[in-house]
Amino acid sequence: MGSMWLGAFVGFVIVALLGSHLPIVAHLLGGFVAGLIAGGGAGRGALAGFLAGIFGGIIVTILLVIGAVAVGGIFGGGIGVLIGGLVGAIVGLVAIVLSFFGAILAAIGGLVGGAIAR
Repeated sequence: MGSMWLGAFVGFVIVALLGSHLPIVAHLLGGFVAGLIAGGGAGRGALAGFLAGIFGGIIVTILLVIGAVAVGGIFGGGIGVLIGGLVGAIVGLVAIVLSFFGAILAAIGGLVGGAIAR
């Protein structure tokens, strides 16, 4: 059995590199590779694939919140930080919801990869 986190990270890198050129194929391929690396059966592979697919949304959310807080602090002081944080959190939540659909594709790929690696 391989490392699920290593598989999820490698799958995320594949999705990030190929995602703009081959959106659906990149998620399936990234999930497949994550499932192969994680091993341990279809369930473990699907979880590694899902993590690989959702990492992008989580990273974008963190960067959006930090950026919005910084911009709000520069232009609006303390109230700007609060408003910027709220706006960043709302936009970040939308990013996570949108990346959830890609994560489902990556989980399907991971399910197949985990089943093969078993």
